[in-house]
Amino acid sequence: MVNKENNQCEVTSSDGNVLMNEHTFSEDLARHFHFSLGRDTVQDSHLYLYNALAITIRDRLVAQWRETRESRGHQRRVGYISLEFLMGRTLNNAILNLDLDDTVRDALKGYCCGLEDVEQAEHDAGLGNGGLGRLAACFLDSCASLALPVIGYGIRYEYGMFNQQIKNGAQIEHPDNWLRNGNPWEIAAPEKAIRVKFFGHVDVIKKRSGQQYRQWNNTQDVLAVPYDMPIPGYQNGIVNTLRLWKSEATDEFDLGEFNAGSYTESVAKKNLAEQITMVLYPNDTSENGKELRLRQQYFLSSASLQDTINSYVENCGNNFDEFIALNSFQLNDTHPSIAVPELMRILMDDYAISWDDAWNITTKTMAYTNHTLLPEALEKWPVSLFANLLPRILEIIYEINARFLLQVAVAWPGDSSKQQALSLIDEGHEPQVRMAHLAIVGSYSVNGVAALHTKLLKAGLFNDFYQLWPEKFNNKTNGVTPRRWLSHCNTSLAELISSKIDKNWVADFSHVDQLAKFAEDHAFQKQWRESKKANKVVLADFVEKATGVKFDVDMMFDVQVKRIHEYKRQLLNILHVIGLYDRIRKGDTADITPRCVLIGGKAAPGYVMAKEIIKLINNVADTINLDPKAAKFLKVAFVPNYNVSAMELICPATDLSEQISTAGKEASGTGNMKFMMNGALTIGTLDGANIEIRDAVGEDNFFLFGAQAHEISDIRENYQPNEIIANSETLSAVMHLLESGHFNLFEPKIFDSIIKTIRDPDDMWLTAYDFDSYFQAQRSVDKTYQDQTLWTKMSILNTAASGVFSSDHTIRQYRDEIWKL
Repeated sequence: MVNKENNQCEVTSSDGNVLMNEHTFSEDLARHFHFSLGRDTVQDSHLYLYNALAITIRDRLVAQWRETRESRGHQRRVGYISLEFLMGRTLNNAILNLDLDDTVRDALKGYCCGLEDVEQAEHDAGLGNGGLGRLAACFLDSCASLALPVIGYGIRYEYGMFNQQIKNGAQIEHPDNWLRNGNPWEIAAPEKAIRVKFFGHVDVIKKRSGQQYRQWNNTQDVLAVPYDMPIPGYQNGIVNTLRLWKSEATDEFDLGEFNAGSYTESVAKKNLAEQITMVLYPNDTSENGKELRLRQQYFLSSASLQDTINSYVENCGNNFDEFIALNSFQLNDTHPSIAVPELMRILMDDYAISWDDAWNITTKTMAYTNHTLLPEALEKWPVSLFANLLPRILEIIYEINARFLLQVAVAWPGDSSKQQALSLIDEGHEPQVRMAHLAIVGSYSVNGVAALHTKLLKAGLFNDFYQLWPEKFNNKTNGVTPRRWLSHCNTSLAELISSKIDKNWVADFSHVDQLAKFAEDHAFQKQWRESKKANKVVLADFVEKATGVKFDVDMMFDVQVKRIHEYKRQLLNILHVIGLYDRIRKGDTADITPRCVLIGGKAAPGYVMAKEIIKLINNVADTINLDPKAAKFLKVAFVPNYNVSAMELICPATDLSEQISTAGKEASGTGNMKFMMNGALTIGTLDGANIEIRDAVGEDNFFLFGAQAHEISDIRENYQPNEIIANSETLSAVMHLLESGHFNLFEPKIFDSIIKTIRDPDDMWLTAYDFDSYFQAQRSVDKTYQDQTLWTKMSILNTAASGVFSSDHTIRQYRDEIWKL
């Protein structure tokens, strides 16, 4: 039995004896350290002490976990299916949500260790890459904190995307073996393993009655073994589940072949099966890479759906009348859209449900979140690949498409162009399955992730579908959890906030708006600046250790950290840096505010231009940092291997948040919200959630620049970047430095492709077009930062206005408007 007193977890036996509470914590930690792990002393490594601490905390989570499952019984639940969950470190989140900070610190004194030392032994979980995965992690935290019955479904990748190193300014990728020391937070459930089918062929079987049904035969099956991780709510006794699937062979190896000496062949099936969950996002430029990526998506979707159905059948039997009332699935982006035909297959083939009834169940339980406005990011898979790998699924997709196109014909009689545009199959040189179309057709809800994003989906990318089903489309602006992204990562600011407003703000972040009344309080402003400076000291130390660049904490910290992509325009940022450097070299420093520019992020291994931009950033940084004329005014660093733990140090110390994507390209953004929560001011375009951030804090507290989304198409029709460059004194000077080889004196021509892109009339990111507007906005930033009273007021107002960007707020909307929990 679990009792809660003062937010601490106490576990008692049936006869009332105390098994665990805060007073037994030190004893439990010692028991696990000495006996579970067999250690005598901490010695040089904190790894075993970290593992003992994790198991000790997990014991307490398991007690609440069990009670959460038992208390829910037979009620509606949501399966949140996502190919990514960028969880970061689990230890610090669990300590915060269980209110164990003081207890843990006291227990660690017996080992002469601080919590900060021990938590460094935990690797960031390699389960995600960027905003999509981090959003999923924030959503799980909010679902548990709001006590919602939501289970996360993902893949237990052996290796994350990659560890990024910078060598001679270039990105070098190394394997991210995040599981090499194990994962003490997970609990395997091999008894709940599920078979997932691949390859084979489909046979048509006739019953004596004359009815026909299909069997998917001669398949190569793979086991999906669940590993469960506890997701604690914030000090509410609720623990939800993230279920991660690991692929294993149905048989370890062929003993006969092994004994006959065919060692390689004997383990071939095992190796092939385990490849599925080996690495996050395999490079899909090759046919083998495409097949593996599709296998991952089907493996995740099939295992997750079967798991849900097994649970339903266990409670309700084979009668699916209540399935819609008790279940909903949220597809996090296009990756798991194959869940639509897979649910149809399970219902029809395994439970003999008719097509119409199965389709009714599917279309009333599936909901789809779209995360991109880039057409190339909407996945399409060759029909030939489906035919070989998933023949039964392809049959169902064709049947869905045939029935759907009848609806299209009714809506637009005789319009063959609409048939082609809306079809689930792109009939080209190589026919392909349009996965986003499949998700839309099979879902009852389609949501964007920011107001502009949803508007553009309805008006552009999915306009035909919107005309057909306007009721399906809705907006759910993204959010981030204030527990990790303020209360945990910025303790000094959190304590300052708690000294002024209701301490319940961590659980109900809407209360943070009470800070606005202190925005002009000079004593409070002084404390606010002291908190920021303390965080800058910590970040400066991190940057120096990671890059060798020494940041001055009295300078403005100007930060852009996110996935490296042309539309996010790290290139525009570094062009501004070059422009500043040119001014400094010319002695034009009268109104320059000294700044430290920090950029970080990973480029996909096959994304050549993104990797060249990283190289440019590092070369520019090296040139500037070695120039004594720039030392007082400008420092530049590229932080390698940017991840969640790095962001926990970066966002509390940031003064200026760079959110500078080409308007109409960023779906939402979540980094912009984390920075805002921590009092950073934003310089940005009217793109994604920037629009809502600016609306929330007021236009006077946001540095706006650039073309707007509705202007982009007209600008592109007559875009002449060479004229723009010639007419801009600053941009001309920047291009001269680039084209003269000033930043690549010993590496001739390496930046020619970047230069060509900037000057290209077909540059869809409009880098040259927005440069002057961006540069002027940065001049405004300089002027504002020099008035620290004004800047601090604006900083406080940004935090005060960030309540609507809590993931709790977003999840309440999902709960009420999509999931109907």
